[in-house]
Amino acid sequence: MKSRIACLAILYLALAAAPAWEQSLTYDNGPINGTTDAWTINFGYVVSDTFAVDNNNVGGFSFGVWEFPGDTVTSVQWSITSGPVAGGPWPNALRWPTIYGAGVANVTDRFISTNQFGYDIDLISATIPSVNGLRNGGTYWLNLQNAVVPSGDPVFWDENSGARCKSNGCPSQAYESAVGTIPSEAFSVTCSGCGCFTDRSGCTLGPGGGAPEPSSFMLFGSGILGLAGVLRRRLF
Repeated sequence: MKSRIACLAILYLALAAAPAWEQSLTYDNGPINGTTDAWTINFGYVVSDTFAVDNNNVGGFSFGVWEFPGDTVTSVQWSITSGPVAGGPWPNALRWPTIYGAGVANVTDRFISTNQFGYDIDLISATIPSVNGLRNGGTYWLNLQNAVVPSGDPVFWDENSGARCKSNGCPSQAYESAVGTIPSEAFSVTCSGCGCFTDRSGCTLGPGGGAPEPSSFMLFGSGILGLAGVLRRRLF
């Protein structure tokens, strides 16, 4: 009986240590600042930031925003392009660079704090259909616009100037459709599927382009999230 329990424990630990194939950070322009400045990403304004890729696909992104108290972002229009977006009707081939992927993403909105100006500082996260075929080591632009909150208020992308960024190619270059060159913003980009990893042993390609995340790892991750919740309650 004891040996059976020991074997099950070893098997669980082995599965828990397996890599999660779903998503991995590919670019990080640094943490949310929330105290300096922010740029409107609705009401016709577009903000564009560069990022470098160390794989050949993108599967999502996260970014920091300033919002009016009580607002929650529900969606944002995004594109990944060869250059910054200059504005105008979307898409407009005469004013837009090469588009590698584009769409409207439903997002999750997590409140972080309130800043000295009275704005809510939130973390917005989006999963998008995999944008494939990007060149390893290449530089591309993430463009955000038409962010939606039910109140119809403005939404502002947090400026952090790439402080404490952690990736090759940072700090990001940034561009605003009405102003031109601006300091860069707080965001990160994730990849998805087997292409995220140098070692793809055990990763079986399927119709979706990558292996599913092991359920045992998800259970293991839920335990970590539970612990994080306890720590959060202690901190706040």
